Amino acid sequence: MNGGRLFKPILIVAIAGLLLSKTLTHLLTEAWWFDSVGFSGVFWTRLTWQIFVWVGTFAVYFLFLWGNYRFAMHRTRHRAFRFFEGDNWLASAETSANFIAFAAIALAALVAAIVSLPAWETVLKFLHPTEFGNRDPIFRQNISFYIFKLPFYEGICYWLLGLLLAGVLLSGLTYVLKGEIAPGRGWSISLAGQAKTHLSCLFAAIALPLAWIFWLARYRLLYTSSGIVFGAGYTDVNVRLLAYKVMALLALGIAIIFLLSIGRRNFLLPLRGLGIVAIAWVLLGVISPWFVQQFIVNPNELVKEKPYIAHNIKFTQAAYRLDDVQRESYAAEARLNRRVLQNNQTTIRNIRLWDYRPLLSTYRQLQEIRLYYEFKDVDVDRYRINGNYQQVMLSARELAFNQIPQEARTWVNQRLKYTHGYGLVMSPVDRATADGLPELYIKDIPPVSQIDLKVSQPAIYYGEQTDNYIFTGTTTDEFDYPQGDSNALTRYRGQGGVAIPSFWHRLAYAYDLGSLQILISNYFTNQSRIHYYRQIQERVSHIAPFLRYDSDPYLVVIDGRLQWILDAYTVSDRYPYSEPVSHSQDEGQPSDILRDRVNYIRNSVKVLVDAYDGTLRFFAIDESDPLLATYRKIFPNLFEARTAIPEAVKAHFRYPQDLFVIQARMYLSYHMSNPEVFYNREDLWNFPMQIYEGNPVRMEPYYVLVRLPGREEAEFLLILPFTPANKDNAIALMAARSNGKDYGKLLLYEFPKQKLVYGPRQIEARIDQEPQISQQFSLWNQAGSRVIRGDLLIIPIEQSLLYVEPVYLRAEQGELPQLKRAIVVYDQAVVMEDSLSKSLAAIFGGEELPKAREGESSRLARSALETYQKAQEALKQGNWAEYGRYQEQLQEILEQLSNE
Repeated sequence: MNGGRLFKPILIVAIAGLLLSKTLTHLLTEAWWFDSVGFSGVFWTRLTWQIFVWVGTFAVYFLFLWGNYRFAMHRTRHRAFRFFEGDNWLASAETSANFIAFAAIALAALVAAIVSLPAWETVLKFLHPTEFGNRDPIFRQNISFYIFKLPFYEGICYWLLGLLLAGVLLSGLTYVLKGEIAPGRGWSISLAGQAKTHLSCLFAAIALPLAWIFWLARYRLLYTSSGIVFGAGYTDVNVRLLAYKVMALLALGIAIIFLLSIGRRNFLLPLRGLGIVAIAWVLLGVISPWFVQQFIVNPNELVKEKPYIAHNIKFTQAAYRLDDVQRESYAAEARLNRRVLQNNQTTIRNIRLWDYRPLLSTYRQLQEIRLYYEFKDVDVDRYRINGNYQQVMLSARELAFNQIPQEARTWVNQRLKYTHGYGLVMSPVDRATADGLPELYIKDIPPVSQIDLKVSQPAIYYGEQTDNYIFTGTTTDEFDYPQGDSNALTRYRGQGGVAIPSFWHRLAYAYDLGSLQILISNYFTNQSRIHYYRQIQERVSHIAPFLRYDSDPYLVVIDGRLQWILDAYTVSDRYPYSEPVSHSQDEGQPSDILRDRVNYIRNSVKVLVDAYDGTLRFFAIDESDPLLATYRKIFPNLFEARTAIPEAVKAHFRYPQDLFVIQARMYLSYHMSNPEVFYNREDLWNFPMQIYEGNPVRMEPYYVLVRLPGREEAEFLLILPFTPANKDNAIALMAARSNGKDYGKLLLYEFPKQKLVYGPRQIEARIDQEPQISQQFSLWNQAGSRVIRGDLLIIPIEQSLLYVEPVYLRAEQGELPQLKRAIVVYDQAVVMEDSLSKSLAAIFGGEELPKAREGESSRLARSALETYQKAQEALKQGNWAEYGRYQEQLQEILEQLSNE
């Protein structure tokens, strides 16, 4: 007897445990992983508040619904369920009804709890707000109210509304089944007093969050997109604002009416009240706004909307940080000569002749070495190389296990053997060999460096393509890199990954990952580690999912180690009056940043990820951002201060292209600060077009290393020209700075409007019209080759513009583009020669510019002499090891000198 009573609870507990075991095991492995990367505090903060929101929602929903059900059952305890009336097993029917109600209520509470889970972030931001520096112009609320508090208030409203509606549905259904609510005569419904009292109270309660929703809807007017600009317009402020106030008061009145109707026999009084509310909404919320818009605003639109246009301009510029763009006039005069070019050698020597697309194809053909290696993309950066500040292009050689032959894709190979990529390739942006191939600074496996930049730890365990989990510290060696007819093997010595020293650790991961091999394999030891979340964006976003991430992590070499830098953004869609940008508006934008509507963005965080250990550091680079300040309050140990950033890391910070494109897109319209000019769309700009592989494409921003007018040193910039709407001439050039204290500053060089400054499309047309160039292109295309015209670069030098376009040649069936020509356009000259130096010499006269960078030949010569003297001294002392090392260094220096 007792066993029978215990069977059901035990069965329920067993089923629940089985259902929860997967979740609990995953939470356990997640806790291990976060502890291994040093961010366990972030995990427990998130988990604690998720549990709080989940449990709180489930408990409130369950208790409220169960209480309403039991109340309805108690008030109708003397009535049988109408479907079982007269049946002798009434008690059994009520028991079954209780069980069904319990299950339905539990399911409803579970669904509500799951839906509420994402609210943990909203709750925490509400509890840790940070003031912004300005207020909205209508309600005079600090912007923090809209970012941190309004979402919470709205969430609570809809949470309560869902709770009360579920209560009405459950209670109403109970009364129907008990016969308290039944069809009356005609279209009427018979409602017993017990049911009427209960439901009247619930309907009165529903009216309260509805009143709150109407009241909060006033603030929502600042996000309306129905007017001439985004944000509240004349009709919104003068009509709809009043309508929402009135509707909020009427909703409160409806709550009172429902309570007053409890003593009446019918719902006639509440129905009349609802009718008044509906009429009021039609008059105040529909007809009045239409009338005012049609007969007052539209005939005098500019006069009426001008203040609100000004609000939109001001707040949009502030939200995208366009209000502090430094605008300067740029003469765009034809004043270049040989002396000016000599004075700007750093700029000339860093003009990028290699586009990332043909260069990536060349890297893959020349340096992938084996079929299981792959270069995903090419990054642009700058380094101090052999004493000179220089722009380079580089790419990581990552492991692509899916390219291994099918018969070799065993579990051991995938998880234990092929664990990492190896090394990188680096080349200068401006150099090519005699065969038209890039001159490689760092190449081959193991990495061979031709410069004073060495790679001491080339293994890549964490990268852009490492999307599978692996194990290290096992009894078998890992494949390191190919070595002739054999392979070099290695053992992982880093601190990355999660330790799995025991059978229980392996059992947990075997269950979590659904892999029996983890449990039964004999390769594991107490030193084994599992590495997962190895893909850069996935790894970083797993720690901080509340940030948005750039589409392009870029590789850097710091102190001999390979590191990844990834830009992270704080975003919001709640900035008042700010025009939103979304993925649908710009198909070229990355999906993560613009996966939904955004109208506020800051590049507030840089993330550094070690390619060998997977260690992560989140640097707060924009400590003035209120959103970041709030996240730092929530997660005090996640972000490191700007002062903690190593100088070697800071030297490789670059302004992110994704953010720059978003800002540039908004600036096409929002460079106009005058409301009247903005209204008339008098000065709209556009992105320029250029020709790539024979097709017109939108010009992308590009990195350059140039010395700007009035500056002493060259700096790393991201620039993009603008053209007027529906025209091809250049109107301005925007630049984002990346160096030192000027990082993040935007410059706008405005060209004279009274003269023609050629835009990219016009320069392309001039190139096409040059007989010798067009004839050469036709000849190449007819000879079984394909001409690829690279990106057209506009290079600012002093107060002049130099246009440079590289030309590549690729066989029709080949994948190895070769740099064959450099086209230079300046003033009225259009020249195409074998090299950039020859093209410049053809325009400006004189000999070719020397290949050596400023002072580099003399520096190399001095270095060679010093190394030779050190070698001789070692020889005199009989130190043959030191002598051999100096001889190797001398050979490297002489090779560099011979290349100059």
